[in-house]
Amino acid sequence: MADGPIIPTTRPKRPRPPSGRTNLASCVVATIFLIFIIIVILIVYYTVFKPQDPKIAVNAVQLPSFSVINGTVNFTFSQYASVRNPNRAAFSHYDSSLEILYSGNQVGFMFIPAGQIDAGRTQYMAATFSVQSFPLSAPPNMGPTLANGDGVGFNFGLRVQPTMEIESKLEMAGRVRVLHFFTHRVKVRTGCRVAIAVSDGSVLGFHC
Repeated sequence: MADGPIIPTTRPKRPRPPSGRTNLASCVVATIFLIFIIIVILIVYYTVFKPQDPKIAVNAVQLPSFSVINGTVNFTFSQYASVRNPNRAAFSHYDSSLEILYSGNQVGFMFIPAGQIDAGRTQYMAATFSVQSFPLSAPPNMGPTLANGDGVGFNFGLRVQPTMEIESKLEMAGRVRVLHFFTHRVKVRTGCRVAIAVSDGSVLGFHC
């Protein structure tokens, strides 16, 4: 019995691998796209989400108790402040403190508990603590006087009373995390000079 006709077969052609030029073009396009995304993120970060330092404002200073015995001062210090967070992310603060100085020496210190201030919000803080006893510098400063053209001091009949001056330093440290990727470390401080009447401990004024 005769065999049937032999039909020639052809091997399927293998697909040609992509050329080197195609790979290079793909890499260039991907790189340009990545650079574009990074530029957009940086623009948004520095225009909309750029971190800013919180703003501290001291609203009031009081001395609930005050006494002077044998030239030694003892009092309780109270300070009321507001802290505004201008960022679009929460401000987490820690390692914050309030320090009281007299004649350049520390006479009082208080740690401020850690906390968080939400984005765009203002938090009010009140700190009250006892200041350790310390001797008054002698002699205490007298009240404000004015001077005439010859430099001679006079007070126009105003009652002059001895005063003392202390300095308060409020410092807050923390961080602001933007877009869950960028962390901005923050350390802000404010200092106030407080004038106090030695006779009764009344606060004559303060300047921050």
